[in-house]
Amino acid sequence: MYKINEVFETIQGEASYTGVPSIFLRLQGCPVGCSWCDTKQTWDVNTTYLVSLDKTVEKKADSELWAEASAEQVVSLFKERGYLAKHVVITGGEPCMYDLVPLCEQLHDAGFSTQIETSGTFDIKVPQSTWVTVSPKINMRGGYKILADAMQRADEIKHPVAMQKHVEELEALFLETGVTPKLVYLQPISQKAKATKLAIDTCMKKNWRLSIQVHKYIGIN
Repeated sequence: MYKINEVFETIQGEASYTGVPSIFLRLQGCPVGCSWCDTKQTWDVNTTYLVSLDKTVEKKADSELWAEASAEQVVSLFKERGYLAKHVVITGGEPCMYDLVPLCEQLHDAGFSTQIETSGTFDIKVPQSTWVTVSPKINMRGGYKILADAMQRADEIKHPVAMQKHVEELEALFLETGVTPKLVYLQPISQKAKATKLAIDTCMKKNWRLSIQVHKYIGIN
């Protein structure tokens, strides 16, 4: 059973799949503790907020409400909602707290492609065909280390930056894990000019890529 905070259909606004119609499946639970997290409502698994699955669909506002569902129930929900997107982004929270193999396989069998977004602090349990986005959360208050195995499995690295030390932390992580991914995206933590300029300048210097959270610029989820 998976703990689900939110389900919605939108356009992916970040990294390699930018512009792709997607169904976002947001899972509940995360101990990493990023200070600038914009989904803090997913951190705790409090049974006070346990609801039926339909209450997690297309929420009007962020909330701690969550539901339990099997992989089969998730696929059935997508069909019932009549979603047109064929790409599913499994995010959180920290989705890799769960074994995602059964869920992804059910989705693949139903004709969906899958992508996960993870902090890289838990073992990644997904099929080989699942696209893995590692957004390494370095030196967060939860005290979790970035796993070398997670970095090696990543199809892309998407790293939030606001200041030069965030770039330096990423470079140090590459040295520590011995992994230099082919696809590295820098994403300004805010949409402020300073953070964006830092990301652009660094991408130009290192031949990395820029992820600007397109959905925020066009005003969608």
